[in-house]
Amino acid sequence: AGGDAPGSAAAPAEGGTSLAGAETDRVSDLIALIKQVADKLARDGTSRGDLKILSRAIRELRYAFKVFSPYRSRRKVTMFGSARTRPLEPAYEQAVAFGRAMASAGWLVVTGAASGIMEAGHIGAGRENSMGLNIMLPFEQYANPVIAGDPKLVHMKYFFTRKLMFVKECDAVCLLPGGFGTLDEGLEVLTLLQTGKRDMVPVVMLDEPGGTFWQDFHQFVVRRLLAEGMISPEDLALYKLFDHVPDAVEEILSFYRVYHSMRYVKHRLVFRLKQALTEEQLDEIQRQYQDILIDGRFEQCGALPEEKDDLELAEMPRLVFHFNRRNLGRLRQLVDAINACADGGLPPPAGLPAP
Repeated sequence: AGGDAPGSAAAPAEGGTSLAGAETDRVSDLIALIKQVADKLARDGTSRGDLKILSRAIRELRYAFKVFSPYRSRRKVTMFGSARTRPLEPAYEQAVAFGRAMASAGWLVVTGAASGIMEAGHIGAGRENSMGLNIMLPFEQYANPVIAGDPKLVHMKYFFTRKLMFVKECDAVCLLPGGFGTLDEGLEVLTLLQTGKRDMVPVVMLDEPGGTFWQDFHQFVVRRLLAEGMISPEDLALYKLFDHVPDAVEEILSFYRVYHSMRYVKHRLVFRLKQALTEEQLDEIQRQYQDILIDGRFEQCGALPEEKDDLELAEMPRLVFHFNRRNLGRLRQLVDAINACADGGLPPPAGLPAP
């Protein structure tokens, strides 16, 4: 009975002492676990309706993983915004400019592949730098002309599989004005960041020049959510507001100026960095951010033994610390502090976030 829980692991395969062999064993174990789950569905007498949902979801994800797999080494920005925004409207033009700027920086632009802001982002990026996750709706929703027929386009039935791919595959998120769908997607991203269920990424909310759409959203967050204790002040660091495309682009690119990526190794959080920090910089980070540590200090070192599978990142310096896994807004501020060290300076004092 204990092995029936979703998190139960299959027995590990034997053998495989090399890195490649060990990885093959781990993959085989996971495939075996998926097969075990399928067998349990039959034994459980799972209804046809439930099986249809699960079957469709796993097929959608398998195909989406296959499509995205060749592009895992390229940075991607996910753009959200209204399908109803029309060409020549200021927000549409902002989306075109943003997509163009991100593609020029070498990034891929991922959108919902439909009209409005999604089409505008693809127009800016161009077909070769665009990827799409279209949703099948009861009414007609065709892929926009930029991405239609492209092998980098995936059609999905379920919103939950689509949203998983939007968030799983991205290195940044850009929100432009939109309706229920845009707000749903944006708030899910913020929730995942706030709870540590998604590695830290920059989130920019881009308005039309002089627009107040996201300012109004931010004021609601401050006046109701923050004022009533439903979020912490540091949570405001999880997103930033812009109405000027170059500033939004710079916010995303600067996020990866020194910081590269993160992973957990047992109980420790490991930041991979593009350059080592000086002792003075490390001391200042310790002074400003010791509140997010369970114990110990921020330590700089090389790749940990447990990271031997990350061969491409083996030479990067690491910042290792025992993070409390609670103050995610402060963790976002820590990334900014590290990036501020790029030119040899010290990280500025971390005050209250000011989107």
